[in-house]
Amino acid sequence: MFDSLGLKLDKAFQNLKGQGRITEINVATTVKEIRKALIDADVNYKVAKEVTDDIKEKAMGQNVLTAISPGQLLTKITNDELTLLMGGESEDISIEGNPAVILIAGLQGSGKTTFSGKLANYLKRQGRQVMLTACDIYRPAAIDQLKVLGEQIGVEVYAEPENKNAVNIAKAAIEHAKKNNIRVVIVDTAGRLAVDEQMMNEIAELKEALKPSETLFVVDSMTGQDAVNTAKTFNERLNFNGVVLTKLDGDTRGGAALSIRRVVDKPIKFISSGEKMEAIDRFYPERMASRILGMGDVVSLVEKAQESFDEDEAKRLNAKMRKNQFDFNDFLSQLEQIKKMGNMKDLLGMIPGMGKAMKGVDIDDNSFKPIEAIIRSMTIDERQNPDKINVSRKNRISKGSGTNVQQVNQLLKQFDDMRKMMKTMNKMGGGKRALNALNPFGK
Repeated sequence: MFDSLGLKLDKAFQNLKGQGRITEINVATTVKEIRKALIDADVNYKVAKEVTDDIKEKAMGQNVLTAISPGQLLTKITNDELTLLMGGESEDISIEGNPAVILIAGLQGSGKTTFSGKLANYLKRQGRQVMLTACDIYRPAAIDQLKVLGEQIGVEVYAEPENKNAVNIAKAAIEHAKKNNIRVVIVDTAGRLAVDEQMMNEIAELKEALKPSETLFVVDSMTGQDAVNTAKTFNERLNFNGVVLTKLDGDTRGGAALSIRRVVDKPIKFISSGEKMEAIDRFYPERMASRILGMGDVVSLVEKAQESFDEDEAKRLNAKMRKNQFDFNDFLSQLEQIKKMGNMKDLLGMIPGMGKAMKGVDIDDNSFKPIEAIIRSMTIDERQNPDKINVSRKNRISKGSGTNVQQVNQLLKQFDDMRKMMKTMNKMGGGKRALNALNPFGK
């Protein structure tokens, strides 16, 4: 999302390259470019001016240390100001009550229903008993969609398709939750193509009747300043607790993420991208600011690995690697774990310096499919003993996987090279340390 903004900010800092000290002239030039980059990213003009004025004021009051260049200093100040702009500290959702009720609001097409499923999955992974409630009484497909998502993640969905009173449906859902010891009820509400009085009245009635512990406003980040203006209108009527930014993997400039906290004075609590139920993250302003400036987000990357990788499975694979018994079944298992972590381009963008390097590079999440197809076209014996795969077997595997023999040979060679490297490391005594480094649990 922030690729373009990050590159423009990096270009702005280039004005200070080779400069030995901070001066009013070089700071003014750099700040002007930063402001232009923010406005180009669809950040509210008033917000962009306030932020860059703060950056300039703080930069002029700094003495540059010998070990720090003016460019590095201004990058640090900009990072701090972007962090403050987006809220400073991360804020968690409130889950109180028996059951706790989380009300989801937003315009049609913002990704409310999908986010409701993702949030249910997120809370379920924390060990909570969750139920989804379908209160979009105008769009029949919304109820069906929520049921499909609920089945996908193993969460109950409460729905009354014939009932056309959203408040009554929600109240009945809460009674059902109490009887069945369900601790959290997520209420997916109706959206409209635009803000209208009927929509506002209904969502306000729902909030008044349910008294939710948390009301979240879902925003399509691709709509830029329109999203900020809509959030402002909803907040004046609803006084919601937090914002959710969806579709961050789309072609968006990022202005909503940067402006919304300052304009609405409500925290961004979650960010979401893609359709996968695991593609939801708690929002951390400092981490997002670091990613915008190309400094990566290693903490989030490690957290994703810890969420996706099974500890017992990691220990089992470590043991097999040390005994040189790692086979294609294990390799396939690792691929499945990596895919659970999310979009590959987003993951690489969390590595410091990679965001800039990935500019213009398209990484298809389907790139693993040929590898998976080749492995799945092998027999159990071939996966466990790749050395048995001769020419005739390669021909059969390539036909079965829809690939060619060259691709099969390439995978076999890469796998063989990897096993040789593991064997060498084990002989040298460095295998355990290296394999522990690859294990996100560090055991």
